[in-house]
Amino acid sequence: MTTILMLLTLISIAGSGLMAGLFFVFSVSVMNALAQMPAQEGMKAMQLINRTILNAWFLSAFFGTALACLLLAAVSTWRRPPDSGWAIAGACLYLLGGFMITAFFNVPLNNSLDKLSADDPASHAEWTRYVAIWTRWNHFRAAACILACVLLAIGLP
Repeated sequence: MTTILMLLTLISIAGSGLMAGLFFVFSVSVMNALAQMPAQEGMKAMQLINRTILNAWFLSAFFGTALACLLLAAVSTWRRPPDSGWAIAGACLYLLGGFMITAFFNVPLNNSLDKLSADDPASHAEWTRYVAIWTRWNHFRAAACILACVLLAIGLP
């Protein structure tokens, strides 16, 4: 059982680290750069990013990490190995902070943005609103994934 927990923990650490890095880069550079562009260009770029990111590499890392964290939390809760609280906390933090924030906040915002025409000046106010709200939620999920990675590492069996 320790081998399974070790494998799940390592996958969870790697995945949450990958997601933390991705979200961090968006928080500290990408969104700021897009916000400084003319609204039409920034909107088009973000719409393309949102479509392009839905690829096998990203989806495998994003959903694979969620699955590994879910299994890690379940097995650790069931087996109760020593110091499993760290790993459970890290796994839950990724699930809540990385996965759920994405699913319930960032993705719906992306879907709304995708329906707008970047060529329509009336959409530009929505773009400004989108950048502020999306980036705020992104800060939360970046921080959650960074902290999840740390807690998972502390909780290595």
